Parts: sequence; structure tokens; C-alpha cells
Amino acid sequence: MLRRRMLIMLGVVLLVVLALGGYKAYSVYQQIQMFSAPKPAVNVAVAPARELSWQNRIPAVGSLKALQGINLSLEVAGTVKTLQFESGQKVKAGQVLLQLDSDVETALLGTAQADLGLAQVDFGRGSQLIGSQAISKGEYDRLNAVFLKNKAVVAQLKASLAKKTIVAPFNGTIGIRKVDVGDYLASGTVIATLQDLSGLYVDFFLAEQAIPRIALGQAVQVSVAAYPGETFQGRVSAINPKVEDTTRNVQVRATLANPDNKLLPGMFTNLQVLLPNPKVEVVVPESAITYTLYGNSLYVASEQKAKDGSVEKDAQGQPKLIAERRFIETGERRDGVVVISKGLKADEQVVTAGQLKLTNGAHIAISPDKTQDEQPSPPHAD
Repeated sequence: MLRRRMLIMLGVVLLVVLALGGYKAYSVYQQIQMFSAPKPAVNVAVAPARELSWQNRIPAVGSLKALQGINLSLEVAGTVKTLQFESGQKVKAGQVLLQLDSDVETALLGTAQADLGLAQVDFGRGSQLIGSQAISKGEYDRLNAVFLKNKAVVAQLKASLAKKTIVAPFNGTIGIRKVDVGDYLASGTVIATLQDLSGLYVDFFLAEQAIPRIALGQAVQVSVAAYPGETFQGRVSAINPKVEDTTRNVQVRATLANPDNKLLPGMFTNLQVLLPNPKVEVVVPESAITYTLYGNSLYVASEQKAKDGSVEKDAQGQPKLIAERRFIETGERRDGVVVISKGLKADEQVVTAGQLKLTNGAHIAISPDKTQDEQPSPPHAD
């Protein structure tokens, strides 16, 4: 009886073990089937690599400076008698802007001119008498010296009187007036600024390595924050013949027209020096590039090939696509595109969205990328 019970229990245990083993084997089989089943294609967006005529540029930042710009200031002290300009007024060269009180200098000039007249008469009379030896040579020399001295005094007073008047040294736009009629001004006081806005200089610095690539007359494109999206054209007009010791940079100056007076001296600028001889380059959207410490790469949408070299097709008869990761060498970036100098050919399709879901060799399906439609088209030759 005991033996029979033991056999029954042993049979039950055996059945349980077999059942568990079968369930486990079935689970493993299902997992194997699941992993061996082809993964669904990953939806990505692609864009073609394009060939463009690409003009290389040297980027820089700088500041604007007027062709002529000064602070109008006084050389002598005095009280403002008249003001003949308004803030923001355009003035002509030679136009009187300010007159200081000059009554004392005018009176002194009158006295000096009277003395000069008398000295001139005495000298003229002495010139006639010296010929007949009516006066000595010493007296003649004294009369000549008195005449020259009075003449110099008149010239000195005229110069001092001229300093009481400020005139515009060139055509330009005057700034905000800082004085009023009746103000007593010390010498050196600035009354306003005067700027010639018909043209502007833009001064900027480039690394010494760029010196062989720049030359007088090269085109420059300038942009400022006040007018986003608008560029102003200029030309390199001067290159400093000395490299700065501290920064190892060379100062460069470009000249640009300012017909609408949009640009003002002191503005911060972003600029690009256009290099000659544009070249045809392969470019792709910036979003296609993955930047890592190990190198830059992108995914190319390639057709999957069978062992015999033929293109595999899906149920709809379309070629199957896989993601092929390529390491590339990049060049200049501009306007949302990047130059690919090595590793990619024109017309190849590159993945522009969905790279994070990809591995090398993954099946992909192309879906439209709306972000690419919103981006501006890459520029052609400048």
C-alpha cells in the first residue's frame, strides 16, 4: 500500500515537472520567434545631398565708424553768444555753428590795427628818408621792427578772434546739442558731435592665419542687429601692416556706402569676408549631422541588397531601405547647410530626422519632414 502511494506521488511530481518544462520550452520558443521576426521599419525623414557653387567666407565681428567723425569742442573759454544749429541738423562745411562773446577781442583788434596803420606810415616815411640819408640806418631798422611787431599783433588777435567761432569742418549730421546761449564754457568743452554718414568704415580683426587669404578690394557682407535678415555690401579698403602682439590678430578695415543713413557709427556688426574662386561642394542640412568625440557621421538611406547583388523589394514592390552610418569630414556651415568634404556623394539620400532610433543596417521607411520644408533653401553662388 505504501509503495503504491509512493509511485502515485512520484508520477504526479513527474507530470508537474514535465508540464513546467513544456511551458518553459514553449516560452523560450515564443521568445526566439519574436526576436527572429523582422523588426518593423523605422520612420525617418530624408533629404538629398546637393551640389552647390560654394563661396568660402571668413566670419568676423566688428564695429562701424564714420568716414569722418569728430566731437566739436572749444579751444578757448567764453560765453555762448549765438547758436546757429539744431540737434540732428545736417550742416555744410564752413557753416557757422557757434559764436562766443568776442567784444573784448574785437576792441583789442581795433587798437592793434590803429597801431599797425601808424607804424606802416612811419615805416613808409622812413623808407623814403633812408635813401637821402636823412635818417640813420638804425632808426630805419627800428621803424621796420615796430611795423612788423604791430603786424604780428594784429594777426595774433585775428587768430584769437577766429577761435571764438566754431564752423563745420565737413558736411555731416550734427548730434544732440549740449550747450545753450549764455553758458560759460571752459576750453575743451564738447558742444556736440559731427558725423559724416555718407559712408562708413567697419573695423574688425582676423587671425594671422587668414592674412594670405585677404586682399584689398575683397567683398564683405555686413549685418547688424537693428536690421535682421538684411546685409550691406562693402569692400576691404585697408589691412594693418602689423599683427597685434597680444592677440596675434591683424586689423582690417572695410568701406561701405550708407545712402539711406540706416547704419550709425558704433554699431556692432557681424560680417563675412567673401573669398574668391567659388567651388562646387556637396552640402546637406545641418540636422543630418551627428557630432561626437569620435568623429562626425550621418545616416544614408541605402537600398538593401541580396546575396546575389540584386535589390530586395517589399510587398508593394518597392526597394527595401536600410540606414547606413557613414563617418564624414565636414567643412563650413552656413544658412542651415553643411559642406561635406569627404565621405558622401551628390544625390545620396541622408536622414535628417529620426537618427536617434537608428542603428547601422536598420530597416527604414521614408516619411515627409515638415521642418525641412520650413527651412530656407541653401544659397547659390554669391
